[in-house]
Amino acid sequence: MPTLNQLQKQIAKLESQANQIKKKEVGAVIARIKEAIAVYGLTAADLGLSAKGPKATASKAGRKAAAKKSRKTKGGKIKFHDDNGNTWTGHGRRPQWFLDAIAAGKTPDQLAA
Repeated sequence: MPTLNQLQKQIAKLESQANQIKKKEVGAVIARIKEAIAVYGLTAADLGLSAKGPKATASKAGRKAAAKKSRKTKGGKIKFHDDNGNTWTGHGRRPQWFLDAIAAGKTPDQLAA
């Protein structure tokens, strides 16, 4: 039975081999991606890439932010709005713009959509 030290050495050797193979394959993968982009006329926006680069949207935080943003846009029917373009469905916590308008003397009926 191999020792822990022997297994760790094997793991390190295999990881090194995997990295070498990956480096060799990257060029071909990039070439295929570039070909598909050219054939289909894809843009960075089509691929979900921002001006900051691919890592900005590929990160876990980026995916969470995108999911959270998409959830926000699925809101219900707008029930309140102001002259500045702020809107609220009437569900959930009252937004600050709504509270400020009420404090300034407006009524909910005046803000109704």
